[in-house]
Amino acid sequence: MPTASDMTTDPQSGPPGLLDHLQHEVAVFARRAEQTRLGGVGQLRNSMDRAAYLLLNRLDSEGPMGVKALAASMGIDSSTVTRQVAPLVESGLVKRTSHPEDGRAVVLQLSPRGQARLDEVRASRRELMAQLTEDWAPKEREDFCTLLTRFNAALSARHGGTSPE
Repeated sequence: MPTASDMTTDPQSGPPGLLDHLQHEVAVFARRAEQTRLGGVGQLRNSMDRAAYLLLNRLDSEGPMGVKALAASMGIDSSTVTRQVAPLVESGLVKRTSHPEDGRAVVLQLSPRGQARLDEVRASRRELMAQLTEDWAPKEREDFCTLLTRFNAALSARHGGTSPE
């Protein structure tokens, strides 16, 4: 953590150095999250690449869709989705099927194997969150979730995304 001498004072930010402290903690969080991939508890098999998790989660919550629709719903480029979904198709977590109304169009959907894998990773991550916040009051968990959601939405809006993912 930065020392008091590393902090700057900004009258708009509250106490001296608060924004410096915040940016430092966000950087530490990002590094630790990437190191662990927030893989959950237990074996390494419970971890999942961030991009894969977000894509599988989106297909689970919104159902089958084309690459362009998936990219738009996630606020990222279609070429990025195409690149990220390729290994998911190869590993059998996502299926490519024909669009029900236009047989020429391709639709991506979660496979049964993908659903099982996503459920496994979610359960492991839920357990990790429970362990990391076990000494927090329920209100503290709610407040943290609310503020983190708000922070992610602000980041997304800043970068022109349509979703905080």
